[in-house]
Amino acid sequence: MDRKAEIINATLELASEYGLAAVSMNQIAEKLGITKPALYKHFASREEIIKAMYSFLRGQAKQNLSVGEINYDMLSKDMPLEKILTQMVESYRKLCTNSDMFRFYKIIMSQRTIDTAATEIMAMETKSMIDATKKLFYALQVKRIADFFDADAAAVSFAMVVHSIIDYECDLKQLEKENQEAENTSNKDMMQNFIKEFCRIYECKAKGVKEK
Repeated sequence: MDRKAEIINATLELASEYGLAAVSMNQIAEKLGITKPALYKHFASREEIIKAMYSFLRGQAKQNLSVGEINYDMLSKDMPLEKILTQMVESYRKLCTNSDMFRFYKIIMSQRTIDTAATEIMAMETKSMIDATKKLFYALQVKRIADFFDADAAAVSFAMVVHSIIDYECDLKQLEKENQEAENTSNKDMMQNFIKEFCRIYECKAKGVKEK
């Protein structure tokens, strides 16, 4: 493991224990057994470490889970929209619930109202999801797999609902771990039901489009 990765992992451990806002460059240096000037050789600030942590952990999770970019050339109008969206959502869910990423997100979510760096990370992640969904929806439109009146608006609404459902699923799992009663815990099919309804609206219209 290189020094930057060691710094990132040390910061993650400290943030898990004390909270992101409480972590300082002094604490990070002490945990690693290095001097503060040595730490500054790799990162100019605590905020820079947090942003690097997000990119590093996300990239590591994608590599470990073999989550790659969607090959738009492989899309065909004969492919069911539900299958495409389900695969996309499952890949994203695996990424978000990867052990290190999930631990990082829990820290960021708890600190975003009091820590600017955490707020920026959440905004970056949301924008990344929306941008990826927009690219997919443009391809679906071109391939006549779906028919959106406004692909951008549809992508934003889809991405935000997926985000919310994944957050809700994580909250339910946390309640179950703590042996607390989670209201309406039978909602394990919520995501698939949402995807089915989304496809019912947009795939049906696509089937009625005639080739020019």
